Amino acid sequence: MQVIKLNGTEKKLYELVAHLVMDSKVLKQNNNYPFRTSQKFVWYLAIEDEEVIGFIPLECKKFECVINNYYVKDENLDVLRVLLDEVIASTAEKMLTAVVIILHHEVFKEAGFTDEKVWTRYVKMRREA
Repeated sequence: MQVIKLNGTEKKLYELVAHLVMDSKVLKQNNNYPFRTSQKFVWYLAIEDEEVIGFIPLECKKFECVINNYYVKDENLDVLRVLLDEVIASTAEKMLTAVVIILHHEVFKEAGFTDEKVWTRYVKMRREA
């Protein structure tokens, strides 16, 4: 598996993820919340055999970076761990905030995130710089 990092408005990003972010199964996994991007986003993509098997869009703000949605094929937690490690390594100087699907709560806890607010389907978590 290879992880690549792309700016939120790069043409290559659209070529690699457009079919996923518009796929009804992927959207259902994301509780029908649409994926969004802009120049403030950096996307981390896990690629295996020329197929995107996961991604984390990261919105970078002045004092923090935010994970507000993400995707991993077949709920593969190992792919999520690898992507999360890449995000953490490249944002070590900033605080990370994440809105996490309850199913992935433990993965984020293992990565050093702590709970801030718990809802029915999501947990808002924070990781200090």
